[in-house]
Amino acid sequence: MDARKKVKQLLEASKDGMITTGEVTEAGLHRSILQEFVKNGEIYRYGRGLYVQSSAWEDDFYLLQYRYGRGIYSHDTALYLLGYSDRAPAKYTMTFPKGYNAPSLKQENVIIKRVVPENYEFGQIEIESPSGNPIRVYELERTLCDILRGSGSDIQIVGEAMKRYVASKDKNIQKLMLYADRLRVKPKVLRYMEVLL
Repeated sequence: MDARKKVKQLLEASKDGMITTGEVTEAGLHRSILQEFVKNGEIYRYGRGLYVQSSAWEDDFYLLQYRYGRGIYSHDTALYLLGYSDRAPAKYTMTFPKGYNAPSLKQENVIIKRVVPENYEFGQIEIESPSGNPIRVYELERTLCDILRGSGSDIQIVGEAMKRYVASKDKNIQKLMLYADRLRVKPKVLRYMEVLL
C-alpha cells in the first residue's frame, strides 16, 4: 500500500478529521508525506504535529484543548460554554497547573490562568463543545468562584451569571459555599447571595 493511501485511511479512521505526526510515524511512514497533503489542500497544519482535514468542521474549543491537553476552560469561557453568558469570548480562558509552560501558548488567542496543583482538577467536568466534541471545563460553582476570585472579569457578566444561577432550578448553594470556602472567596459569594436570594 502506498503512503498516500495509508494517510487517507488514517484520516478516514479519525472521528474528528485530525491526524498527528506521531500517528503517521507509528504507521511506518515518514512525516514529510503530510506536507504533500498540505500542498494539495487536503489538510492544513493546525499546530506543531497536528493536522486537520480541510473538509472537517473546525471546532476551535476542541482543537485548542487537544493541542494543550493540560488546559481546562474556565472563567468567562466556561460561563459561555455552560450557557450562563450570552457573550462569546473574544479570547478563550484556560487554566493550567502552576509550573506548566508551553511557549507556543503565547501565540494563541488564550488568556492563561494558573492554579496550585491541588486545585487544578477540582470541579472539572466534561461537556460537549458547541460542535459536539468532548471538552473539559470547570463546573458552574467552581467557575463562579474563580471569577469572583480574580480580577479582570466584566462586572456585568459576573452579575448576570450570578442572577441566572440563583434563578436556576439546578443551583446548589451548599456546593457553591463549599467551593467558595476552598477557593477563599466565601465573603464575596455571601455578599452576592445576600443581595440575590
